Amino acid sequence: MLPSAEMLANIKEATQTVASTRRPWRVFLDLSALTLPSSISEASTRLAHNFTYFLFNYALLLLLIFLLTLFPHALPLLLFLLLSAAWYFLYFSRDDLPLAIVPLALLTLVALFATGAWLNLLLALLIGALVVFLHGVLRSTDDLIGDDQESPYGPMLGDTPASGAYVPV
Repeated sequence: MLPSAEMLANIKEATQTVASTRRPWRVFLDLSALTLPSSISEASTRLAHNFTYFLFNYALLLLLIFLLTLFPHALPLLLFLLLSAAWYFLYFSRDDLPLAIVPLALLTLVALFATGAWLNLLLALLIGALVVFLHGVLRSTDDLIGDDQESPYGPMLGDTPASGAYVPV
């Protein structure tokens, strides 16, 4: 069975949406932008802003760390690469099957525990959380530009009202 034109259009749209939220790696890895924050308040602001700005990069980094922890184990690595493709094609690229998440989640949980990869996932999450925290706190936000100019805490605290934001009367 060949994929329909609508399915291919959905895959293309999902890919473009995801790709539009990623930030250039040269900006993400800019060593000259790493500085110590002057206070805990600045550190928390940096962390929140960098987390929203570099969310796709952080997610990709976590996935890479997880796959690297699986590298010595060929079967779980292959299984999770196939599961990643299944998640992409059956859930992320389709908007007409919201119930696909239940069987995919169950299949992923079974694969995690059947292959013993849950320990690798836990290790990857711990390492990834440390990397995200360190990068988020140390990465200065002064040179970051884009559509994320509102408050890192969301539209309710931003300077300009966004749709759905509370506006003082």
